[in-house]
Amino acid sequence: MNAGARSKGALHGANIIQAIKAADVRHIAALPDITTVDGLLKPIALDPAFDLIRVCKEDEGIGICAGLSYCDQRALVLMQSTGLLDSVNALRCNAVEYQQPICLLVGLIGKEPGVAPRASSEYGVRIVEPILEALQIDHILIETDDDVDKMVPAIARAYIASRPLVMLIGRRPEAGQ
Repeated sequence: MNAGARSKGALHGANIIQAIKAADVRHIAALPDITTVDGLLKPIALDPAFDLIRVCKEDEGIGICAGLSYCDQRALVLMQSTGLLDSVNALRCNAVEYQQPICLLVGLIGKEPGVAPRASSEYGVRIVEPILEALQIDHILIETDDDVDKMVPAIARAYIASRPLVMLIGRRPEAGQ
């Protein structure tokens, strides 16, 4: 991570983007996400290192990432938590049953910074981790710059094991450095 851009309790989109690149992910299937649009989606859209694939539905992104995995291309889907809930069946089928390394970066809409997802006042946030556990999908919480260090090894494990991974974004990433 960029040592100059670290701040306790902060999450910088530039650090997440740096981790995505370090994990050799070049294809991003995305829908606008109120949690990550300013800190991630806009900078990714402007970055020539990425192939941004705009999709209309989250499950389209899951299918695209599954197809890219067959071509030995690393990809991830950028979506919000409501879209994750909408696409559970696509995840179940494509990622879990067909054992595809589909990686998702999911903004937790309404999650309070510093509050565990299960303790959130938002019902839609509280149920995300139990659903992922029921599907036996690995997940990590990215809430501060220190958590970003988990991303590269987690993505590597997903591709080595050919298993899905969900990276939950627990606060709005700050734009810029």
